[in-house]
Formats: sequence, structure tokens, C-alpha cells
Amino acid sequence: MDKNTILAIVLSAIVLFGYFFFDAFYMAPKREAAFEAQQAAELEAQAAKAEEAEELSSMVSEVPLFSGTDADGTAAGEVPIGEFTITTNRAKVVLTNRGGDIVSYKLVEHLDKDTGEGVEMVDNVTSSNRAFSLSFGDSSMAALDGGFNVKRIDDYTIGFYRDFTVKGDDGNDHRFRLGKLYSFTADDYAFRLSVTVNSLDGKPALLNLGGAAYTLRTSPQIGPHYDKKSNRYEVRQFVSWDGRKKAKKAFSDRSYDKPWEWAGAAGKYFTVIVKPTDSSVMSSTIKCSAQQVAGYENSQVFLTRTAISGNSTDDYYIYVGPRSENELIKYNSADSNGWKLVNARFNQALQTSGFLSIIEIALKWCLRAIYGLVRNWGVAIIILTIFLKIVLFPLNKATALGSIKMQGLQPKMKEIQEKYKDDPQQQQAAMGKLYKEAGYNPASGCLPMVLQMMVLFALYNVFNNHFEFRGASFIHGWIDDLSVGDSLFTWEKQIPFISSFTMNTLRLLPFIYTGSQLLSGVITQYGNPAGANQSSMKFMMYGMPLMFFFLFYNVPSGLLLYWTVSNILQIGQQVIINKITAKKKRELEASKPRVIDKAMGGRKKKGRK
Repeated sequence: MDKNTILAIVLSAIVLFGYFFFDAFYMAPKREAAFEAQQAAELEAQAAKAEEAEELSSMVSEVPLFSGTDADGTAAGEVPIGEFTITTNRAKVVLTNRGGDIVSYKLVEHLDKDTGEGVEMVDNVTSSNRAFSLSFGDSSMAALDGGFNVKRIDDYTIGFYRDFTVKGDDGNDHRFRLGKLYSFTADDYAFRLSVTVNSLDGKPALLNLGGAAYTLRTSPQIGPHYDKKSNRYEVRQFVSWDGRKKAKKAFSDRSYDKPWEWAGAAGKYFTVIVKPTDSSVMSSTIKCSAQQVAGYENSQVFLTRTAISGNSTDDYYIYVGPRSENELIKYNSADSNGWKLVNARFNQALQTSGFLSIIEIALKWCLRAIYGLVRNWGVAIIILTIFLKIVLFPLNKATALGSIKMQGLQPKMKEIQEKYKDDPQQQQAAMGKLYKEAGYNPASGCLPMVLQMMVLFALYNVFNNHFEFRGASFIHGWIDDLSVGDSLFTWEKQIPFISSFTMNTLRLLPFIYTGSQLLSGVITQYGNPAGANQSSMKFMMYGMPLMFFFLFYNVPSGLLLYWTVSNILQIGQQVIINKITAKKKRELEASKPRVIDKAMGGRKKKGRK
């Protein structure tokens, strides 16, 4: 390497390290302070809204569950609070009659590696914020917290109900009963929640608090629990479907006001989706909450039911489970799910690349087919990568040959541009003639590259989000989980900068990846000596892999395994391509005079009469 290239790499490394230090010791405290200021402003706004909510909530009051006092002196209106468990083949669900809510929802088939138990999908629960709580009015109202009567119907069905009074337009109190009926099946990740409002005094059960009857909220946070600072590849997203297109947004404190058929919260591997049977009675405004509780952000959705003017029953189908195509797609066909749902389109909650989703589906099919034979997802990644490199080799070859032809034509293209600089039409004709004589199509170099990029983007999304990689081991003791980084050694002591970058883990795969990337760059440049002397190309060859080492150190090992194997295969392919292009260069050099003479209209002989 020349001095300029070395200097560029050193300066880039200094800038990169400087950025990490600057971000860790200067920007991070500022972000924290800005966040605290924002939280304070939001709390002030919430306090103002709470006053309005309190005025509306005073319109509805609880009816005591008991009359008089019990023998032990229990006062009227008090009810014993208890918990009730329903276990299916998919989940262990714990409910409470305090509001008739869910306080725990563990997926029995998917373990949390930190706890060794099922993934907890009802996370960050507090005494005032539980899963699938109801509040009268809109999302600004407090969740119902009183005791409800309980009716256990069977192993998979349980109901909660309580009587309330509401002040009607006539100024009188009208009595109604609010019910919540949870129904589960043995083998579904989806359950049904039925919310009933029935009059008890023969008058219409009018429930209208500022245009809203009640608001249903999802779990404060979905599992598994994660540290946002250390696990940068985990996500929390708001997802929805309006019947034609999906929405997928990073979670934040905001509202969305668009028609929807279902909505929910999604993580990288798990999701909660709420689908009302009649979305027309729901408000189009969906409130999302990302407030912090004990240093852990919520990812909660609030769905508001419009005013009720009579007895009503609202059914919600709620999916709580893996963000997996195999499970989500079951709710498109009545024969595939216990609820006989048709075309629910829960699979629109998948993390896909939009128009590239067709390619992703094909790649996933291939990956699952290979896994069915080898029974190891790491080996399946390697085999699929080899297969794709073989399939894409002709495109790589075509791109390289196109580049060689273009390099050989560059001097003559400049001659044509200079000769016909005042005649664009004649210049274009001469260029076309030059391309034709050289057997070169300008689009031939772009199309293979575009096709490769489409496949590469689809592969990135597959290897980064494929649900089956979660907890899948490749090599025991090194890559025990393809959904997270590999691990050789971990330490507990916090080392400034190093710990924030490495997460206190020594990994091997990033070193192998960086080495393969450097070697691949050297081989590629060897086949292109004209570009190898350029400082910018040398920086790309040596500097970029070193920068990628820091950027990709903590990426999921499944994704990094693909990149590493791809680099190693690319080295072998590039050796072959270098030989082919060297031969092509010699052929072009031999044919160059003939091609140029024809493109330039023939050379005029000077000095002869």
C-alpha cells in the first residue's frame, strides 16, 4: 500500500474511534437529558388531559359487588382478588379478576434463554397497567382496576363481569353490565376476547364518553425482555393492516389516524395482533405508547371503540405468538385454524422487504427444504449460500466482462465525444456504432448487478429475521444461537468503550469475516490492475472491511455466517473470473484497431496524394 492509502485508513480509524468515544461520553448524556426534558413535557401534557379524563370518568361508577358486610367485616363493594390459569398447547395464561385482565402469557414452545422458561409476552406489567385492560372512554382514561365477578366455563373459557352505572342524557343513572369473555383453543396462538355491554334497567345501555365507549389496550410490552442499548438488532414496531396495505413503524409516543382492520405491536421474532370482527365500530385513531417504566420502554397499542347506544357484543381475535410465516399464514384459511378465520392476513405483520417479498418466500422455501435434509440451520445457510453463488456466477461473470469492455472503449469514447462535441446526434450514432462493433450492450452491465442486489437485499432480510434461527445451534459452544452473535469468551468487568462495543463478549466470526473480506478485495483488485493503483480503490479494499468489522461485530451470527461463506466462495470465483477477463483483455487489445476504425468512419491517410 502507498502512503496515501495508509494515511486514509488511519484517519478513518481515528474518526471511527473518535465517534464512538464522542457518542459514549458526550452525545449519550445529552440524549438522556433531552429525553428527560421530553418526558417532563409529556407528563405535564398528560396531567392536563387527566383533568379532562377525570371529569368524563365521573360519569361512570362501579356498582358494589356485595350488599352490606360479610361475617368477617368485608365492606360492601370489596371483592377478593385472585388469579386464574389457562394452559393450552401453545401458552400458559394467567388472568386476574382485577379488571378481568391478563398478567402473564408465556409461550410454552419458545423458551427465553435468560430465564429458561417460556417467552413472556405480557411484560412490564404494573399495578395500573395490565394486558388487555379496558378503560371507559378514550386512551387517556385509567384502566378499570376494581374486582370483577368470575365465571369459569371450561378448561379454555373464562368470563369476568361487573355492573356499572352511567349518567344518561336525562341526568339519571342507568345501570349496565360490562363483561369480558376469554376463549382459547388447544392449538391456536390466537384467542377470542368478547366484550359485552348490556342494560340492566330496561333502558338502552348508552355508553358515550366524549364519543368513545371504551378503549382496549395490548400488553405494556411484548417479550422477550431486551436491553435496547446492547441489543441493537432487536426491534419494537407498530404494525397494522387496512385491507390493502400494511403499516410498519418504529414504536414511539404518537397516534395514527387511518382506517385499519387489525393493529398491534411486533418485535423481531414475536408479535401481538388485535383484530376486531367489525372494524367499522372502532375509532380510526390508534394511540401508541413508548413511555419508559423502570428504564424499560413500553410498546403498547390503545384501540378505542366508538360510542355505544344499545346492548352490544364486540369480538376481538388476538394473536399472541411467533412472528413466523408458518403460524401467521394459518389465519388466511378456515381449515388451518381453530377459529375458522379466513383471509385475516396476519402474515402482513412479517418483516419483509416489500416488493422483494416474493424472492424472500422462495429463499425461505429453499432454506427449509435444505434444513429438512441436514437438520442444522447453520449447515443449511452454508449450502444455500453455495447454491446461490453458483446460480449467480454467470451474472458476476457478465458484469466483469462488461466492465472490461467498457474500460477498453473508454479512450475511444472520449475521442468520439471530442470529435462530435458540437453534434450530439452524430455523437450518439458513433457511440452506438462503437458499441455494436465491440459487441457491447451498455445495459448488460447494469442488469446483472441489479438482479444480484435484489437477491442480496432479500437474503439480508431472510438471514436477519428468519424465525427458525432463534435459538438454533450451529456449532455447540461457539454458535449456539444463530439469531445473536457468536461467543468464545465473556467477561463481567466493564471496560470503557470496549464493553459498549463488544457487549463484554469476544467473538471469532467477525474476525473471520473481516479476513475473508480483505482477501476477497485483494483478489478482485488483482484482476483489475488499472484500478488497483488508485488510492480510492485501495481504501475500499483495506479500509471498508476494517470499518465493517466494528459495524458488524454484534450482528446475528446467521447473517454473518452467510456473509463470511459468501466472501470465501467469492474468492474462488474471482480467481476464475480474473483468468477469463485476462483472456478477454488480450482479445480486445487485438481487435481494438479494427473496431476503432469502423467507429470513427475509417482513418484518413496523411502525407499521401
